[in-house]
Amino acid sequence: MLLALKTRFISWLFQWRGPEPGAIVLVQRRVFILPTRYGVIYAGALMLMLTGSINYSLSLGYVLTFLLAGLGINSIIHTFRNLAQLRILPGRASPVFAGDAAQFALTLENRGALDRYSIGITHNRSHVSYVDIPARQAIIARVAIPTVNRGVLRPGRLTLFTTFPLGLCRAWAYANLDMQCLVYPRPELPGIELPSFEPHEGSGLAYGSGQEDFSGLRSYRPGDSPRHIAWKAAARDQALHIKQFSGAAAEELWLDWRQLPDTFGTEARLSRLTRWVLDAHAAGLSFGLRLPGVTLPPAPGDAQREHCLEALALFEVKNDAHNGSR
Repeated sequence: MLLALKTRFISWLFQWRGPEPGAIVLVQRRVFILPTRYGVIYAGALMLMLTGSINYSLSLGYVLTFLLAGLGINSIIHTFRNLAQLRILPGRASPVFAGDAAQFALTLENRGALDRYSIGITHNRSHVSYVDIPARQAIIARVAIPTVNRGVLRPGRLTLFTTFPLGLCRAWAYANLDMQCLVYPRPELPGIELPSFEPHEGSGLAYGSGQEDFSGLRSYRPGDSPRHIAWKAAARDQALHIKQFSGAAAEELWLDWRQLPDTFGTEARLSRLTRWVLDAHAAGLSFGLRLPGVTLPPAPGDAQREHCLEALALFEVKNDAHNGSR
């Protein structure tokens, strides 16, 4: 009961909300300020100076004490103003593989007439980015968040803070922006042979890989069918080449969930399929992807790579019978 009340009080005090769409303006209610360790030491030193000035009736001691006290109060105003009224807009986050750091981009806009200095941005205090924002300008800051699992990653609550100009006080604010980053499965280590080509089903033109008319040779790539190797050319220059044909395709490269051993768990299967997608794309092949409940027809190019990786990142097993042992 007490823990629940404490959590609700902290959420109310610090204005913790869910993801907020659109821009966030750091109004006065969202900015908090407290003395730092150096600020507490500074205040303690002023108290000692004031006590000594009273005990010994030191006029110059009073002057120095109140002068330094005024300087400290002035720094509170400047520290608070350095953060207040900043406008924060969500940016884009490029997809990454599990285990890499996701880079979330934020646009910080300073519409005021004063420059903002040493604004820190952090997610969990393990990594802090500092930026300066000139007056009436906007800059892009990036926050790195480590990834562990595939899927959709949201940055959660970010903390913006500053101790400018003297480090005596720390002002901070929270921002929970409506952003996300797509995290692909971690690919298996290179060196995994691609699956064999399958006979083409249906009709239609392939992407320069049919078998009606001979159109030339290209270098051998892992996963190419041995039947297409130009053995005569290989005998001449001792290098493997593949015969290319134009017209209707006879074979297709499918990256199929069912091709993997039953001993593989879900994440191991996705890791292997991710490696195959990367290798097939790097080799310039046209390939398709089959997952339980998801089929992407064969196609070449960057768009196919992104579609397949997205399907692998968002894949959810709904029926254990589809994937064997998990």
